[in-house]
Amino acid sequence: MYLITGAKGQLGCCLSDVFAKNKIQAYFTDIDEMDIADISSIEKYVADKNFDVVINCAAYTNVDKAEDDKEKAYAINVTGSSNLAKLAAKRNIPIIHISTDYVFGGENNVKPLSETDPVNPLGVYGKTKFDGETEIKKHAKNFVIIRTAWLYSEYGNNFLKTILRVSKEKPEIKVVADQIGTPTYAGDLAEIIVEMLNKTGGAGSLKETYHFSDEGVCSWYDFAYEIVKASGGKCEVLPIKTGEYPAKAKRPAFSVLDKSKIKKDFNLKIEHWTEGVRKCLKRLS
Repeated sequence: MYLITGAKGQLGCCLSDVFAKNKIQAYFTDIDEMDIADISSIEKYVADKNFDVVINCAAYTNVDKAEDDKEKAYAINVTGSSNLAKLAAKRNIPIIHISTDYVFGGENNVKPLSETDPVNPLGVYGKTKFDGETEIKKHAKNFVIIRTAWLYSEYGNNFLKTILRVSKEKPEIKVVADQIGTPTYAGDLAEIIVEMLNKTGGAGSLKETYHFSDEGVCSWYDFAYEIVKASGGKCEVLPIKTGEYPAKAKRPAFSVLDKSKIKKDFNLKIEHWTEGVRKCLKRLS
């Protein structure tokens, strides 16, 4: 039995689908059931429940809004992570924690980032996510931290759904072409988490950080172009520089994640990001 937080988010919804498909039982919670930033809320919810693994998908993910909403971002991404790590330690069970490529700055990178590369978060979101990782390592007896990137799905608000909507409303759209990374379909990440759980018997003896995204490398412009093309849209996608698209928070210029470690340890085959786009579009249609 699993305890999953952030159940209404993209990954939480995809995990719910994959768990249902594999007939895996879990308690799926979001802030209405259990506020991870409030230790008393956690204690009240878990008091009469037994579970073997905590999977923390909850996060404050609005990158620009976090610059002004520092307290809330800290409460969810740092305090919440700390509370869940302490819960896992108290029950002597492992925690799987989802983090982000935004812990890196990526200004001078020319090669994919490994788990041991130095972090350099550029904004509040990235900094609170890295501080959350630190809390997991500090308090949990056993843990798996999974850093992922450019997450999208058929659920919630995300880049793919925004591009789909805007491309139907406008004859052309301008998208940043000098930020490089890899889109990740949340359904693919959910499948990988279940595969990891099966291969480790619940991740009970691990103290590891892993990188996971879909395969391949692209810019946000390339991502948008593929979305429009794969959906049969006629909208023209035009490349622009980061400076032409003002945003409150600075983004990593290059945050391609090196997945060698997770592929080796779990014998994984990872699909190209364009396959994820097609799967997501099919589910949306």
